[in-house]
Amino acid sequence: MKKIEAIIRDQKLTAVKDALKAIGVAGMTVSEVKGHGTQKGITEVYRDKQYSVDLLPKIKIEIITADENVDKITKTIVDAAQTGSIGDGKIFIYDIKDVIRIRTGDTGEKAI
Repeated sequence: MKKIEAIIRDQKLTAVKDALKAIGVAGMTVSEVKGHGTQKGITEVYRDKQYSVDLLPKIKIEIITADENVDKITKTIVDAAQTGSIGDGKIFIYDIKDVIRIRTGDTGEKAI
């Protein structure tokens, strides 16, 4: 089993969520986060004053899936979230040792 963690632009959430639903992804966790990568934030002007915003709003999507679904899910996220500009985000993939469904006590892929 794998955990796929994607950090994407906040305005791409609906497109990514709909694309994942279309390929049969049944569950995910979505969090609003802030951060920056290579773009180091942005500079904005408000009431004639310039200020730097170094932590930009992003969305983190977490999905636990069987190993064989990883490539399909990551390709779907990239296709739906990519704009070609700095700040599109990143995808991280982690090994998962076990999953336990609290309600039933199911473990492993049966619990996903």
